[in-house]
Parts: sequence; C-alpha cells; structure tokens
Amino acid sequence: MSLVKTKVKSILISQPQPEGKSPYAGIQKKYNLKIDYRPFIHVVEISTIEFREQRISILNHDAVIFTSKHAMDHYFSMCERLRIKVPDYTKYFCVSEAIAHYLQNFITFRKRKIFTGEQTFASLIPVMQKHTDSKFIFPCSDILKERPNKSLEESGLEYIKAQMYKVACSDLSDLKDVKYDILVFFSPTGIRSLLENFPDFVQGETRLAVFGPTTVISANEFNLRVDIEVPNKNAPSMSMALEQYIKESNKRKR
Repeated sequence: MSLVKTKVKSILISQPQPEGKSPYAGIQKKYNLKIDYRPFIHVVEISTIEFREQRISILNHDAVIFTSKHAMDHYFSMCERLRIKVPDYTKYFCVSEAIAHYLQNFITFRKRKIFTGEQTFASLIPVMQKHTDSKFIFPCSDILKERPNKSLEESGLEYIKAQMYKVACSDLSDLKDVKYDILVFFSPTGIRSLLENFPDFVQGETRLAVFGPTTVISANEFNLRVDIEVPNKNAPSMSMALEQYIKESNKRKR
C-alpha cells in the first residue's frame, strides 16, 4: 500500500451501483466522501452463428456451471434463440447461493439438481467431483474462455467452455474532465477500458484500488501505480481495504 499525500474526498467504483445497501455506504458516511458508480465495461450478446462456430452441442451436456448472472442470462437466451429446450434432468452448479437463487428466473426451482459453492470457483470443484459421470458445460465470456482455469483443468472432470457473450469497453467520454481521488477496478478489462477511453491518462496523485492478481498485472502492464491491492492479509474485501487506506491517508490535512 502506498500513500499519496492528498486527502481522499472522492471515489469512482468501476461497477454498477449495488442493489440494496452498498458495502461502501459506511465509509461514505463516516468520512464524508463522494462515491460514484460507473460501469467501465458491459456485456454484448453473441450471435447464434458465432456460437455455432464453436461446434458445441448444448444437449450433449447434462450439467451447467454458472459463475455469474450474466452467464446465466446468456445461456438461457442462447438456448431460446437456438430453440433448445433444456432437459429437466439438467444439473446446475453455481458458485454461490445468490447465483443459484437467480435460477428461479429460468427454471422450476428443484433443490435436488442445484448445487452451490462458497463464493469461489475452487469451492465448487469438490461438489462437482461428486458427479464424475456428468458432462459439464461452462457458459462464459470471450475473456474467460481464453483464460486458463487451473482448478477446473486439474479436476479430472469432463467439461467444455462455451462462449455465450463478449465483454466490451464502455464509452466513458463524459468523464473526461471529472477527477477522482481513487479509481476502483475489479478486472483487467476495466483497466483496459480506462486506457482505451483516455489514452493520454496521467495518473499523478490519483490512487488506484485494484482487486485480484490478474487486474494488478494488467495495471502494471500499462505502467499504472497500484496504491491499494486487494485482497491482502489485512483486508479480504475492497470496502475494508478502502477504509484502512482512507483512515491512514486522511490523517494528513492537505
């Protein structure tokens, strides 16, 4: 963690504003901060032609892996556009209870065929390994399709990654003259979006809070300074890391 000398007064979170109570509401009130939310990336539907080019048969797989609501939306949308009826015997493996709950938007909720992990992909693997006779399909974005997944590769399970959507950089031109003390990023694509929108971006005293090792690597590749790296030994969450940083940084009165 590095400390720039100016006091933190404003933060831009590069994600949509959370539904319900924000995890950042506490620090916003406690430190009288301006916190804005703005997605730096968005997802784009791929065509049925693009999907067919992958030569993947959805019906050849009796188990589906879901790591996000986006993946679920686009999986069922693709099935509908291909006029595929997902069989009732299909098993669903969701990385969290929240994502599993989202399934109710698409299927009749039956506990017996829905399995969950504990927020991480690694926690889902042992659950999936109890179903070694299943063939798994993993709906994902173009980025996840190309990114290695060590825990899945070493699981011994029969699976295939199926790209169902693309991740694209959002238009941020309206932020050209807006300055924030801290920019918060959660993905390499978010970092790329910043530089695509503002190729002449000069970091100066703007702090970067970055979640995840791949996002840190991306920031370093663009020669950006990472001031807050999450998770770390003292802060597993972004909100906790921000509060620790602000508490220390705002001791300075400049």
